[in-house]
Amino acid sequence: MSSASDLFPAPAPAAPLAERLRPRSIDEVLGQRHLLGPGRPLRLAFASRKPHSMILWGPPGTGKTTLARLMAQAFDAEFIALSAVFSGVKDIRDAVQMAEATLASSGRHTILFVDEVHRFNKAQQDAFLPYVERGLVTFIGATTENPSFEVNSALLSRATVYVLESLGEEDLGALLERTGLQADAGARARLVGFADGDARRLLNAVEILQNAKPGAPVDAAFVESALAQNLRRFDKGGEQFYDQISALHKSVRGSDADASLYWLVRMLDGGADPLYLARRIVRMAVEDIGLADPRALQIALDATATYERLGSPEGELALAEAVIYMACAAKSNAVYNAYNAARAFVRDDVTRPVPLHIRNAPTRLMKGLGYGKDYRYAHDEPDAFAAGESYLPEGMPAVEWYKPTERGLELRIREKLAELRRLNEEARGKRK
Repeated sequence: MSSASDLFPAPAPAAPLAERLRPRSIDEVLGQRHLLGPGRPLRLAFASRKPHSMILWGPPGTGKTTLARLMAQAFDAEFIALSAVFSGVKDIRDAVQMAEATLASSGRHTILFVDEVHRFNKAQQDAFLPYVERGLVTFIGATTENPSFEVNSALLSRATVYVLESLGEEDLGALLERTGLQADAGARARLVGFADGDARRLLNAVEILQNAKPGAPVDAAFVESALAQNLRRFDKGGEQFYDQISALHKSVRGSDADASLYWLVRMLDGGADPLYLARRIVRMAVEDIGLADPRALQIALDATATYERLGSPEGELALAEAVIYMACAAKSNAVYNAYNAARAFVRDDVTRPVPLHIRNAPTRLMKGLGYGKDYRYAHDEPDAFAAGESYLPEGMPAVEWYKPTERGLELRIREKLAELRRLNEEARGKRK
């Protein structure tokens, strides 16, 4: 736990450059003008001196931790920081006890900052709720993942989400000036490109250069050689995680194998969890391919199992194989559409009883009540099909949710269903 006066102590000379250059006021913060500019939400929050619970969502190195510390300083509040990577429910309870003791002894409020809050499970996230509701602590969560998916709805409803953006070239250039690094235009451009919107990444790179060549100017060639092991090409747009998974999914859906492979490798190269990608590939198999090519699901599951057995980097090849297969496979969202239509119908419909003839009848009483009476066992019928039989609740309107496409295996399924419907209509017509 840190008091406001302890949040920004004079950094030791040996402290990392990123810590030595950490902003001491919101006026020193680079970027985030949409939040910190005049009249903008966080600027107003600082001015009001009335803290509120929030979630700061943005890429690495955009100032989430710094903003939380600056709020504690501005509000003269105690500051407790937890990392979801290393903390559990016990740490949350300990933090709450500290907040209660602080409030009782000095009347000071506590800001509880949780870094990487998306790594807490639902039970751990729920543990914050009673203390946030009581106003004992102001909760500030930081995450690089979309809170809509990674933060439970109860906690999300009690916090305002602020979206932080990657730093632009102008902001990174200004930060580079603060480091005092002597660099020519080529070196500066290379460093800004290397940072890819991440202030911490830029400062760590500068520190490597300063240690390698203390006090001496650097050029583009030196930057290339000094950072060779870490230098990667990044798109200037700085797409976020969910933008990239969207690009991968849509490339597969669009049957572009090369684009699909590109986005898969981009995400693996950027540190995405390969098993998360594997789960999304399975989703693609059932959502966008379905019964047009049932092998796609098996290949996706096999790729997941292969990665689980081999790990990185060997198992990544299985994911690549699955992605390429998905892109090349026949496409159909007929199952996806049918499921959603059926789900919407059941959600809005009344509760309909199961027809007597298809109920289970394990007891004499049930048989006496007509359970299972007149049920036609399909295997005893011609071609194992009881033509004219009905399996939906009585009085339910006719439905045709599943509409197979004319692609892949679904073409044959479409023809089979059309024939079965013809036989049903023929049999029902004879009864009239």
